[in-house]
Amino acid sequence: MIELLGFVFLGLATGLIASTLGVGGGIIFVTSLSVFFGFSQHVAQGTSLAVIVPTAIVGTILHARRGRVHWRAAGLIAIGGIMGAFIGSAAALTIDPAVLRRLFAALLVLVAARMLSS
Repeated sequence: MIELLGFVFLGLATGLIASTLGVGGGIIFVTSLSVFFGFSQHVAQGTSLAVIVPTAIVGTILHARRGRVHWRAAGLIAIGGIMGAFIGSAAALTIDPAVLRRLFAALLVLVAARMLSS
């Protein structure tokens, strides 16, 4: 029961943070699932990707109602994103989980440093 409530709270917190700040929910989901729930890096990433779909749909609908979606750009980015997802997922599945976790952590550090410096 505690884990169930933890998952619901994680979804709520991530939805609020991601939609308010415009950050990718995956950063929050992957980190939380691996650190707080003990998921392996691969399972955390896969679960995060599955969760992002409904979250993104709801956020997109709400922003689209206000005319705040550039559909042409979104479509073109999605084409590249789909291709990148195939390549990236295949690559991630071949990387040792410990190495993958370190790569993910390095990405978080780089993004944080970039944001702090701008």
